[in-house]
Amino acid sequence: MSSMENNLKLIIMPNIIKFGNLVDKKLRIIRKENKSNIANIKLDRFSNGEGKGTLIDSVRGKDVFLLSDVGNYGTESMYKARDVTYLKSPDDHFQDIKRVISAMNGKENSLHVVMPLLYQSRQDKRKSCESLDCAEALRELENRGVNGIITFDVHNPGIENALQHCAFDNLYPTYSILSRFVEDEDYNPNKLMVVAPDTGAMDRAIYYANALGVDVGAFYKRRDFSQVVNGKNPIVEHRFLGDDVTGKDLIITDDIIASGSSILEVASDMKRRGANKIYLVATFPLFTEGKKSIEAFDNCYDEGIFERLYTTNVTYVPEEIRNKDWYKEVDCSKYLAKIINAIYERESVSKYQNGKDSIIKKMKSLGKYPQANKKNTN
Repeated sequence: MSSMENNLKLIIMPNIIKFGNLVDKKLRIIRKENKSNIANIKLDRFSNGEGKGTLIDSVRGKDVFLLSDVGNYGTESMYKARDVTYLKSPDDHFQDIKRVISAMNGKENSLHVVMPLLYQSRQDKRKSCESLDCAEALRELENRGVNGIITFDVHNPGIENALQHCAFDNLYPTYSILSRFVEDEDYNPNKLMVVAPDTGAMDRAIYYANALGVDVGAFYKRRDFSQVVNGKNPIVEHRFLGDDVTGKDLIITDDIIASGSSILEVASDMKRRGANKIYLVATFPLFTEGKKSIEAFDNCYDEGIFERLYTTNVTYVPEEIRNKDWYKEVDCSKYLAKIINAIYERESVSKYQNGKDSIIKKMKSLGKYPQANKKNTN
């Protein structure tokens, strides 16, 4: 820790209170400080529903990290006199971010916006006459004086190219998830394989496979582009590109679980092909289709199609799945706290972005490193 006065401040939006408090706690441990780094704010609504953001604590001359979970679809009272609640959308959360930035009015020394789930990241490119939401949102933050964006497992890493002067850090929770996985699960490291549910997830699957020292495969989704169902072209066939999976333990990894239908279809297909244990990994367990998608996971788990779903606590998770036998949540607060502290101290974050060496060390200590690959680590 630097000997200079602590000018680090966290602004934790109401949509990420639990995770934000954990990050603050881990930061205090890392920096060996007792005092909280949190600068308090207040979000209000007028009787007609218009919003307002207010700073309670000063951030003048401070290095500010603003945390917001734009994927949180919890409820908030808008028209209090009428006792009406509504589900907040990503648009509402993003507007609140801009309100707080406006309230700071440029008095901060530097500002980083931490959106674990990047706003509008699924609308990251234009096809024909479509909006270009993610790029426009990032440029808007840049134009408001934001110095850096910190996000997790972004849908399209190339979206960074929308920014000219604003830093962009895309973090992967690979070490946090795999560390928990290799500790908790009884799998065969010599018959383990990572599978991408589609070609778009291939980079992520390769990332996991490299850390584990195992083979990788992928599915190609053939879609019917003559139809649009629920905003998407329906999948008519999953075609697997990879080695024989008979008797192998598999990790199927993706970024987002919305309905979960795609990852479950892949798991079911792999089971029919003779796979042994199947583990699902996703950074963002949104379950935005509610009871329907949760029941689908229950049914597949009961049928023995998959063993566990490993995911993170960086975004909102419906309360009803937290106690499911198939659900394992991995805490990423320490990881993010290390990144925030490194940026504040003007240090490189690259040493925290690839946990391959640490994963290999842990697997070896547990006797779970693939025997065939030992010769490659000398």
